[in-house]
Order: sequence, then C-alpha cells, then structure tokens
Amino acid sequence: MRTGTVTLSDDDRRIGKHGRQSGEIVDSKNPLAVSVTQFAAATADKTPTPGGGSVAGVVGALAVALGEMTLNFSKGKKKLARHEEYYACLSGRLERARRMFQDLVSDDMAAYRLYQQSNRMEDGPEKDEAVQLATAAAINVPREATKLALALLGDMKELGGRCNTWLITDLLASAALAAATVTLCDYNVRINIPSLTDKSAGEQIRQSSADDLARAKEMHAEIEEAAKQYMP
Repeated sequence: MRTGTVTLSDDDRRIGKHGRQSGEIVDSKNPLAVSVTQFAAATADKTPTPGGGSVAGVVGALAVALGEMTLNFSKGKKKLARHEEYYACLSGRLERARRMFQDLVSDDMAAYRLYQQSNRMEDGPEKDEAVQLATAAAINVPREATKLALALLGDMKELGGRCNTWLITDLLASAALAAATVTLCDYNVRINIPSLTDKSAGEQIRQSSADDLARAKEMHAEIEEAAKQYMP
C-alpha cells in the first residue's frame, strides 16, 4: 500500500461507509474469509485493496504454514524423538506467527482506509497531522511483518537440522516465501518514506529495512546451503 502524494481515484471514492466498494468480495475486516480464487480475483480487480501489502501478509502466513507442515510431519518420528520438546515449543510459536501475519492483512487494509480518510480532510494542520499518522501506519505494518518473517527464517534454519528430511522442500519453500515477504515489505516501506516530514527518522527506517532485507537474503542462502545435502 502506498500513501503520500497519491490522489484518490474514482474507485477510491466509491468506497462506502463500510469500507468496501461496489461488488468487492473481500471484507476488509476479515479479508481471508474467502476462497483463494476470490482473494486472487479481488487482488486483480481495480480496487485499492487488497494490494501488495495485503499480499505480503498472505505470503507470510503461507510461509509459516509450510513451516508448520514440515514440523507436523516431523513429530512422532522415532529417529527424531529427541527433538519432541523443541517441536512442542516451536509449534506454538509458529501458530502465533501465522495468526499475526493474517491479522496484518487486515491491518494493511485498515492503514489504507486511514490514508483515504486523512486525504479527504480539509487542508490545514489537522490534515497534515492525520496524513503523517496514516503514513506511519502504512510503514509500521510492513515493518511488523518483516520482524515476523525474519523470526520465521531463524526457526526454519534451526528446524532444517531437526526435521523429517522428506519435507525438506517444504521447509525450503517456507524460507523462500519468508524472504519474499521481507522483499515485499521493503518495497512498501521505501515507497512511503518520502511522505514523512521527519526526514531523519525516514532515513533511519529506510536503513533498518535495507539491513533486514540483506539479513533475510543471507539467512535464506544459509538455509538453502544447509539443505543441499538432501537435494539431488
């Protein structure tokens, strides 16, 4: 989602009091209560949301889900019995992460609504303050998603040496999607930073996002390297 100097389109103005457009099939308060086909169609449609920020949350949730799948197929294996205590701890952590990613999908859409509302205000100090608040929200959502994705990469790196190796490609897919999530989040952070009036804070956020992206790529590469022993 981008805020800042973007002007409201006719599609934006058609949003009614419930925050939904005519014909829109995704409920902004519960956007994942639809089929994959419906969510993809809503993303493809000429509507402000769901967009890249919301998709980043979905990608993150799927990354976690693949990690959970790898974990669940590793539990109860005799040769992996020594890891059961670790599995139990990781299971709860991954479930929480998946739910948090899902919540961030709604948060991204809410941040865009906040931007729309602030942009419709009369020019003046109150509008300027509201726009800055909306911009901060638009940046905060991807920054939170990045933290979750980095934590997931750390978990997948550790799980890689303790999992059922028949699931190694699912673990690799989890790591790849987590790294992709960080990339998507960095895009959304960078596009909104110019709209911040505090340029020093904006530069700090940009650098932190860049550092996180570099770390995500590094961790992804480490996970892939460790998995080579199981791949043809």
